Amino acid sequence: MVAKSENRFIRLNFITIIVTLLVVLAGGIVRSTGSGMGCPDWPKCFGQVVPPTSAKQLPADYQEKYVAQRLAKNERFAKTLEKLGKADLADSIRNDASIAQPEAFNVAKTWTEYGNRLVGVVTGFLMILLVIYSFAFKKSAKRIIVLSIINLIVVGFQGWLGSIVVSTNLLQWIVTVHMLLALVILAIQIYTYNYAKQLHKERSVIMYRIAWLKGFLFFTILVSVAQVILGTEVRESIDSISKSLQFNGRNTWVSKVGSLFNYHRDLAILVAICNFVVYKMVTDRFSGKAWPLQTANYIMITLVVQVASGFLLSYLALPPYAQAIHILFATILFSLQYYLYLLVYRTATYKPN
Repeated sequence: MVAKSENRFIRLNFITIIVTLLVVLAGGIVRSTGSGMGCPDWPKCFGQVVPPTSAKQLPADYQEKYVAQRLAKNERFAKTLEKLGKADLADSIRNDASIAQPEAFNVAKTWTEYGNRLVGVVTGFLMILLVIYSFAFKKSAKRIIVLSIINLIVVGFQGWLGSIVVSTNLLQWIVTVHMLLALVILAIQIYTYNYAKQLHKERSVIMYRIAWLKGFLFFTILVSVAQVILGTEVRESIDSISKSLQFNGRNTWVSKVGSLFNYHRDLAILVAICNFVVYKMVTDRFSGKAWPLQTANYIMITLVVQVASGFLLSYLALPPYAQAIHILFATILFSLQYYLYLLVYRTATYKPN
């Protein structure tokens, strides 16, 4: 029997996973609408807890003020990179002229970015509660406590990295790391959620061999992560192209990305094939209301939405709504694949005595 305190952790963990996915969606909306610099400072927005609704509420020299603050923060970051032996990268940040360009106030972009930050703050508070609730497992599963604390630290680092993303004007490699850390946070949340749920349950046993499914599913997850990295790099390339064209000629941006986009498109085919194979392997081994089968069904639905949004991005000149959907469902796909892997990992093949 599961204790009430443990059930409370499980429920809160599930809610936190959903809210974290909302953070990804909010980040996708920010990215697709070009609102990343809607708030030029961090954690406040234009120095205020609640951002302004008109330029009249800002001081006359607000642009110069926040550029100066941004340059000072970037100089500190560059010095840190130099200590880590990344002198070339530090110089590239110092010499990036776009960082010194002031951002004009845009109320829509400001409140879009502010909404993103609010969801992030909610996630942070939920992660703190998860650490507190995790102590329900101090006798039965200390790893849940340890992982919850580690994840809170990662979330804190992610928040700091978000401030660097803002101060460096969306520096490309930092945006990629920011996305990968979101996957790490989700993976830890999903692991602790599943581990807590399965703690008092017997290991599942089926009549079919499970080793091939475990191995191929792990490979599929790796391919999906590689696809996320490529997709982030494609997005970064499009950001550079759009800026160079002063955000004109939107229908030409994809064609200017070059071979990187082709790699992303071709790898998408491999991702689809791998997931179809996983689905077939799961349906051959599980039936009824088994959670692995239900999760595999969710994966196929997610894959369809992901592929459809990819087509929209490719052939309809990158509509912003499709960009946000594409990022969200790529993250959901990874989350479901990882959850399926955890379920399958605890499944064994029946061996008669």
